[in-house]
Amino acid sequence: MPLNEKVLEPFLVDGEKFEVKGDSVIEAGTDTSGRCNISVDDWSVVSFQVEKVDKIYDPMAPLEEFRFRNRAKIENLPFPGLGAVGDFNSMVSTACSGPMADHLVALVTINLKAGGDVAERRKNVEALTLDFVPKVKKELGCTA
Repeated sequence: MPLNEKVLEPFLVDGEKFEVKGDSVIEAGTDTSGRCNISVDDWSVVSFQVEKVDKIYDPMAPLEEFRFRNRAKIENLPFPGLGAVGDFNSMVSTACSGPMADHLVALVTINLKAGGDVAERRKNVEALTLDFVPKVKKELGCTA
């Protein structure tokens, strides 16, 4: 599943070897989650995880706070769902109503040394997330 290079570029540090490791976030088979990791010179720069779940989970709920540093709600998602961004990650929960999942939780985590200063990094994480989630939903055949 190709991502927009423009939103991925801020996290790609200079190096010799670009590598994608892990399972497909889409073709998880009977597993309830899939994970993929992008690294440069064996240094992890971005990690993606998609979990197939039974309902919408609010990333702003107290139980999800542990995932974030300086959590803030992502306003105006371009699809139905709930999202939050932190200093080094994001979480989006959305309906799917597809053949492979009822709902999804998508997690994007970046290395703190990538993506610029904190404000810029948060903006870049949100942009990457908003590029990633609709593509996941399309690949999984989501109708909602």
